Amino acid sequence: MDFLSEKLDEYVLNHSQKEPQILQELNQETWQKVLVPRMLSGHFQGRVLSMISKLIQPTSILEIGTYTGYSALCLAEGMKQDGSLHTIDRNEELYDLQKKYFDKSDFKSQIHQYVGNALEVIPKIKVQFDLVFIDADKSNYANYFHLIMEKMNKGGVILSDNVLWSGKIIEKFDPKDTDTAALLKYNKLLSTDTRIETVLLPIRDGLTISRVI
Repeated sequence: MDFLSEKLDEYVLNHSQKEPQILQELNQETWQKVLVPRMLSGHFQGRVLSMISKLIQPTSILEIGTYTGYSALCLAEGMKQDGSLHTIDRNEELYDLQKKYFDKSDFKSQIHQYVGNALEVIPKIKVQFDLVFIDADKSNYANYFHLIMEKMNKGGVILSDNVLWSGKIIEKFDPKDTDTAALLKYNKLLSTDTRIETVLLPIRDGLTISRVI
């Protein structure tokens, strides 16, 4: 589902910050070599993630769902000089590609990669977080949320991607569609949990910003 016309989308891109060179290269390599490249955050959403991170200036960032590392590099742009970013993905085949670009970046020593089940990895990371980006398997979004709430600093921000799910969240519900079912419950959770304040932005496939009160 396209939320903006092609012309409006082009206008938005042309009037937003340009994509840094390293991200242009990663974008291109992802589309050339990796399956389902549309999972990449991409230019516009990447600049949104970068801007949010720069406004927050986090010391500690957690990303659940690394993919090829594009969004991690965007989030790292706003990190404090002594900050750290922890990123988790279950696909070990992408590890070397992620590391290639992390090592080429200015954040080589600050980015920590993990391969495995995020529900098992997160409790082992002994850090309280200022910023979290959830962009992994939709069926576990609520589980990730409950787990990271225990590790969030007051005023910390949780970003949740793909919450509009190509518009499926407002279409006739198919009981067999477990991802849509999970997102419907998750979106309701974010809008009703009294520990956070939330706004859902119709950016790309939907991006929710939740701030810990």
